[in-house]
Amino acid sequence: MYEIILGVDNSEARARAAANAVADMPVDTTDVHVTILHDFTDNPEGASVTDVASVRRAAEILEDADFGVTLEESSGDPADALVDLADKVDANMIVVGGRKRTPTGKVLFGSVTQGVILSTERPVLVVSSKK
Repeated sequence: MYEIILGVDNSEARARAAANAVADMPVDTTDVHVTILHDFTDNPEGASVTDVASVRRAAEILEDADFGVTLEESSGDPADALVDLADKVDANMIVVGGRKRTPTGKVLFGSVTQGVILSTERPVLVVSSKK
């Protein structure tokens, strides 16, 4: 079984782009499983991963394409959470939605994508939502 970890934040555009990139892969979907991870960096209402619209949309796209999908949630640093989950399930690939940031923005605010790329030896697919 080929395991993909798909990181989804609150952006529906990035979630759709990442899910569509996976759905468009030339693979036999019966041999691929996708775990969607949403990291709650701030969750005062105690929401569940199923309450996040971007997660539901990504899952919908993948399920419509006949992928097996599991939803996971974490809290803390999103890059660490993605890499830790990938290690836990021995994932074959991590998929993240990138966003355009200035070099200064990356230094000041960090970058989940950059953190994942620098923290793992697994293949990382960075998908642009062009927004």
